[in-house]
Amino acid sequence: MPPNAQGASWVRTRLRAAPWQAAVFGVLVLVTAFLAAVLPRAVEAYETDGLRQAVARAAPESTVLELKTEQPGLNLAEEDRADEFRPDALAAIDGAARELLPAPLRVDPAESAYGVRTGKSLKALDAWLPRPDGLLPRFTLLAQSDAAGHATVREGRLPTADGSVSVDTRTVEGAVTTETARTLRLRAGSTLTLGGFVNGPLTVRVTGVLEPRHPERSYWSAEPVLRTPAMASDGGRPPQFYWEAGVLLAPGAAPALLGGQGEPERYWRFAPATGRLTGADTSALAGRIASLEDGPGLVRMRAVAGPTAQVSTGLEQVVGAHTETRDAVAPVVAVAAFGITAVAFVVVAMSGGLAAARRDAELALLRARGGSLRGIAGRLLAENAVPALPAAACGLLLAVVVVDEARLLPAVLGAGAVALLACVALPVRAALAHRRPRAHQGRDDLAGARPGGRRTVAELTLLVLAAGSVLTLRRRGPAGDGDLLVSAAPVLVALVAALVLVRLYPLPLRWAAGPAGRLRGVVGFLSLARAGRSPAAVATLPLLALLTALTTAAFGGSVLAGVAEARDRAALLATGADALVATADGSPLPAGLARSVGEVTGVRQVTAVGVEFASERDSDEARSLTVAGVEPDAYGELAGRVGLGGFAADRLRTRDGVLGAVASPEVAERLGRAPRRIVTDAGPLTVRITAVRPRTPAVPEGEFLLVDAAALKGSPGPSVLLAAGSGLDAKELRAAVRGAGSGLSVTLRSEERAALSDAPLQAGAERIYVWAVAAGAGYAVLALVLGLLRAAPERAALLARLRTLGMTTRQGRRLLGLEALPQTLLAAAGGMAVGWATVGLLAPGIDLDRLALADTSGVTPPDAVLRTDLWSLALPAVGAVLLAGAVAVAQAWWAGRRTPITHLRAGDMR
Repeated sequence: MPPNAQGASWVRTRLRAAPWQAAVFGVLVLVTAFLAAVLPRAVEAYETDGLRQAVARAAPESTVLELKTEQPGLNLAEEDRADEFRPDALAAIDGAARELLPAPLRVDPAESAYGVRTGKSLKALDAWLPRPDGLLPRFTLLAQSDAAGHATVREGRLPTADGSVSVDTRTVEGAVTTETARTLRLRAGSTLTLGGFVNGPLTVRVTGVLEPRHPERSYWSAEPVLRTPAMASDGGRPPQFYWEAGVLLAPGAAPALLGGQGEPERYWRFAPATGRLTGADTSALAGRIASLEDGPGLVRMRAVAGPTAQVSTGLEQVVGAHTETRDAVAPVVAVAAFGITAVAFVVVAMSGGLAAARRDAELALLRARGGSLRGIAGRLLAENAVPALPAAACGLLLAVVVVDEARLLPAVLGAGAVALLACVALPVRAALAHRRPRAHQGRDDLAGARPGGRRTVAELTLLVLAAGSVLTLRRRGPAGDGDLLVSAAPVLVALVAALVLVRLYPLPLRWAAGPAGRLRGVVGFLSLARAGRSPAAVATLPLLALLTALTTAAFGGSVLAGVAEARDRAALLATGADALVATADGSPLPAGLARSVGEVTGVRQVTAVGVEFASERDSDEARSLTVAGVEPDAYGELAGRVGLGGFAADRLRTRDGVLGAVASPEVAERLGRAPRRIVTDAGPLTVRITAVRPRTPAVPEGEFLLVDAAALKGSPGPSVLLAAGSGLDAKELRAAVRGAGSGLSVTLRSEERAALSDAPLQAGAERIYVWAVAAGAGYAVLALVLGLLRAAPERAALLARLRTLGMTTRQGRRLLGLEALPQTLLAAAGGMAVGWATVGLLAPGIDLDRLALADTSGVTPPDAVLRTDLWSLALPAVGAVLLAGAVAVAQAWWAGRRTPITHLRAGDMR
């Protein structure tokens, strides 16, 4: 060859020689890089949604940041004091304070406001105002900015004030909301006379009635009495009540409040903007709030608003509750993340190991002819990098497109780790196998493998780690101050089990080979011999991948089943049946309602319940025991149908004037089994406890006593209607209830169940588990196929030789199927056993309450625990066995289509 001539490129030659292998390898890297990049982005995305929803759904008075300061001191002149209350001065401080709010705190200018308010409400002196217990109503006066932008004038006009308002002004204009006007009988033109001023009362002339445009938002709800009047108690015994309401003054009228005893104060309310909050801002948000309330941030605020300024907010409680839920959910999600990460790692490493095993003779020849270990590893690295790096980049790009609102760095690190593993798996495996040049290497049969000392030490180390993590998880659960080792417990258990099974796998092959050899047919013996001749290094990885994937699928499926069961139970406890119809004030149901509801499509059973309260002793003034009058036959059957303490109708039978009763355990313990007299709203009753049930549809939570409704002679009638049935027509049911009367509420179990899945944290964590189970199953299939395809050429050559010796096509298919069966059966049985054991071992340390139910769900069933789901155990295992058989049959069919001479070429070493 001429000196300047160069040979063909190694990488180009190898890729052209095996384009399909490179394409499949690139797809594997792309999918794995996508999963590695999208997982942290998905977690951050649902944490972001959870934080935003927590702040948005919290009461505005809990989330708004309020900067307030006392009225100016009396050492200032009256004119100077009044100037500090004027709109221009307040607006200047508002702008400066907003600039001082640190990120990630951001202000929603549309719902933020500032002004002057009376810190102490003022008593109205007008006798014509409503007085529930004879007490005069009290009003909070607010001179708040931008009323025109947040309200619609329904009557009259907005209040106004000129620059002449001073401390001595005793007449100002104000406006009230429609709720306040309706409750306190106000209208445009009304006047309010408020006491508590030195030189005579303050007269507020109502100039307008306003309709809030967004009454639920911060402008109106940060001070709830401004929007809706409320009843307040004087704290006496017995308590007496009076009305508390708010009046909106013109901003320029604020100086008039300095002349009274209402303790006027300036305030600036900053509504948080949630649109730019992210899950990564949680810790910083809590720190910034603490700084503003009592730290460097407060010092800076005081430099603007005055030395007595204070910052108060309930936002830290909202963020803290979100953080607690996130911290409780995150370790459980980490279990799924570790599972899918381990399976993906094994499969990608397995692809490199299988490639090294397939090219073992080629690499041995290169080493024998003088190839350096560094040169060969470098060429293999370049060969893998060509398809792997673009595929990883595409996976990263796809992850960014799918989940667009998250940080980029974690996704880059995940995709980069996958690309690195994909590039180095083959070179490292080849370098370890060919450290020294060799002319020939003996067979490394699985049946004759003898593990060395290093492997034994490594396996014992993994066993210790797995045992320690399981014990730690059982003791304190993943919600404690745990570490990654605890969340990796299921993976470690699966890994240890896989190593144990690999050690035990040769034993049944050796035991079965002898009896199989004495059989008349050769298929059984050949299949066992072929299974035992699989290289140990190659057979271990598919078994490890299958076992880890099956364990992850079983654990993840059990978690999802536990979550679904907990939500179903919570929805049932919220309604007591499939549908609940009740009156708002406990009044009797309209006549004919039960018949109308019973005719609704899907309703199979309807029963009415009357709920009253009773005292357990004649001397007790308070009636705290819930007594439900029910129809014995219908109610007992419905309770059994929905699984909430069914009973036979004769349990409520009346004998000798004593009513049979079904009670909760606490009530039964207090009343005993002997006849007992209780006093209800309908009169005294004598009851005997005949059965004890922990729950009942009429009273799903708390203590209860069930009696026959026919025995409650003085009862006004049923106030609750329970309906059971599958496929209830919600629209038809609500139409039937509306047609029966007004003031009735309808609650459906299906709607309550759907509402439990709306919380972003819980829904996001559930999606992660679904993805983990699906991805684990996919990688298990891939590991199985890779393991079977690796030996496809050898199997094809073996079939060709056996066909020349007279083996039929059917026998060839049976041979390949039986050859793949031992390892697949071992993985399937081991996966089921390890999955069952993993769930049983880790169940005491896994609390599904936070994962299944949002904090606002209202009901937390006591049995939301992790249980083994049989379908999650059996389906993946059976699927693996069937797939292995299908692949083996397909290989036999494909090999049978080609002539034996194709596989028996001279010099072919397969």
